[in-house]
Amino acid sequence: MAQLTLLQAINQALKEEMRRDNKVIILGEDVGLNGGVFRATEGLFQEFGEERVIDTPLAESGIIGMAIGMAMYGLRPIPEIQFMDFIYPAFEQIVNEMAKMRYRSGGQYNVPLVLRTPYGGGIRGGHYHSQSSEAYFTHTPGLKVVVPSNPYDAKGLLISSIRDNDPVLFLEPKKLYRTIKGEVPENEYIIPLGKASIPLQGDDVTVIAYGAMIPICISAAKKANEEGISTEVIDLRTLIPLDKETILNSVKKTGKVVIVYEAPKTGGFGSELSAIIAEEAIEYLEAPILRIAGLDTPYPYTLEHIYSPDPRRVYEAIKKVYNF
Repeated sequence: MAQLTLLQAINQALKEEMRRDNKVIILGEDVGLNGGVFRATEGLFQEFGEERVIDTPLAESGIIGMAIGMAMYGLRPIPEIQFMDFIYPAFEQIVNEMAKMRYRSGGQYNVPLVLRTPYGGGIRGGHYHSQSSEAYFTHTPGLKVVVPSNPYDAKGLLISSIRDNDPVLFLEPKKLYRTIKGEVPENEYIIPLGKASIPLQGDDVTVIAYGAMIPICISAAKKANEEGISTEVIDLRTLIPLDKETILNSVKKTGKVVIVYEAPKTGGFGSELSAIIAEEAIEYLEAPILRIAGLDTPYPYTLEHIYSPDPRRVYEAIKKVYNF
């Protein structure tokens, strides 16, 4: 198996699926000759040509609207929004058209579309290039939301998303694009949507996270383990559909929970996780559920290290619930 970055794994998945199925189309700003702002689509234009790798104007609503039409009439488009921060002009298309088309048409049309976009901080991008707005979209019935945390998962989840007959929002943690490497099989494989993983097992505290927060949580958990606090880390992989079974089984075992996400704390997806645990496993809880998240402010440029959760904050939360 090759050692790939998360970015290379995404590129490999796109290339393999485009070779396998000529209905797979890529479109977006600078995805063609330039290979994308992060080079996720590098080399695809040269191999598949301008009819399957389409450079578009800077018009997010138009990109998604065009992709919806393509999907309804038999193609499998993969539109890219350069940064999640610029997804909002297409919000109406995503939540009112893309997510609702199968329901609205009584199953006459589906929208097999994967909307790829990099999210989150870690590159000193300031408040217009660092947002984590996944909660807006997890609130949208009909839309699946996928967030990989490592190269192996990125390839397997992206292939599953491309082959899915419903629309998928595929969020790529840009902080991890080139900062982590992992073994990725060169052959075809898929990771089912809706199935979490447990990269670190433990018995005393459950830490739940996704995307760029997973390496941070593993680092904090390993430090806690060194001090005798057996800590389990759950990588959700997909937010919608959510693997409640894995979450609840872990909570029932440990009785203590820390939830970590990069978005602002208020109204973040961690609130939904906390509510599910309180509703379905409160009799197993031995301490309050703690949320470690971003601040309720715009994402700062110079103070990223204060805004975003880090191993120290997660470690302190693990100790706090353990000692409650």
